[in-house]
Order: sequence, then C-alpha cells, then structure tokens
Amino acid sequence: MGSLTSIQKEILVGSLLGDGALRRQGTRTNALLEINHSFQYRKYVDWKWSHFKEFVKTPPKSRHGNGNRIAYRFTTQSLPLFTEYYLKYYSSGKKAISADLILTNLVLSVWFMDDGSKSRNTYYLNTQQFDLASQKTLMNILDRDLGIKSSLNRDKQYFRIRIRTESAKLFRNIVASHLLLCFRYKIDYDPVTTDSKEEI
Repeated sequence: MGSLTSIQKEILVGSLLGDGALRRQGTRTNALLEINHSFQYRKYVDWKWSHFKEFVKTPPKSRHGNGNRIAYRFTTQSLPLFTEYYLKYYSSGKKAISADLILTNLVLSVWFMDDGSKSRNTYYLNTQQFDLASQKTLMNILDRDLGIKSSLNRDKQYFRIRIRTESAKLFRNIVASHLLLCFRYKIDYDPVTTDSKEEI
C-alpha cells in the first residue's frame, strides 16, 4: 500500500509520543499500529481510525480489560510504512524518541489528547514512559520547533514535562486548534491536584 500523507504522519508521531504503539507480531517482518483508548474516548479512536482506515481491515471495537475498564481499539495491517517508524521509535526494543522528530501543531495536539493534562494555570505532558534523557530531548524540541518553554516535574518516582507558565497561553492556543470536543475539559477547567512542586 502506498505511503502515509503528511497528516497521517503527524497523527502517527503524536500517537507514538502518547499512548499509541507499533509492534511486530510473531516472526513478521513488518510492524502494525495499535490505537487503544478508554471507551469513554471512542470518538477520538474513531477520529484516528478515519485517518488510517485504508490500512485497517476491522473497524474499532470495544474490549474488556482489567477490572471494569473497557477499551476501544483498532490495529492496522502489518506494513512497511509502519515498519519505517518502528525502526525509528523502537530501535532498542523499547519506545524511544526518534532522532529526526519534528513537532508541529498537530503532532503536539495529538500528543496532548493522548497523554496531556491541565493543573491550575499550566499543562503537563505525561512522559513518564520515557527516560530522563529522552524527556530532556523532548523539552529541547518543544522549544526549538514551537517556542514552548518547559521543565521536568517529579511525579512520585518518575518525571513528566510541565509547560512553564510563560508558555501556557501559547501551548493552549496550539493544542486548542486541533482539540476534539471530548478533550475540551483538558484546557477549560482546573482540577484539584496534589502534584509535587519539585522541578528540574
């Protein structure tokens, strides 16, 4: 099958920075993309599916997970166009940051919808899945590509990226331009938190 469009590439990269996963099944050479979110966000999964449906045989389906959690997910076919990104983001066998990562407004918005949150007067990107060096790389790329200043905020034994207050308005304006309605709560209200104040 052909190649990815620029929009598909941006949604894919944003998903890989968040909850999306690429994997090889068994002994297959090529990788597939798996999109898996809570059933509550099925409209978001359907939105992603609408962009990748040419590579998907079965539309999104619900699936019961641990406890009462119900997931809503789909997987693409195993294809060379996904293997290209698998080799970039899983070169060591674990998800990592690609050396050629470029952040655009859409990439950031998908990343935030996947793994972002709001607290008081700023925003977080929950990057605990990445090691400290990778998170610092992401902070540098946020500044380089979008002019967004950030710091690392301790979350229990891990760290995540906190958008600095002076960049909060810029960050909000960027993600708001692509945010689906089901995620408006992430920018429109201030939840009560007990977040640590420690930053580096």
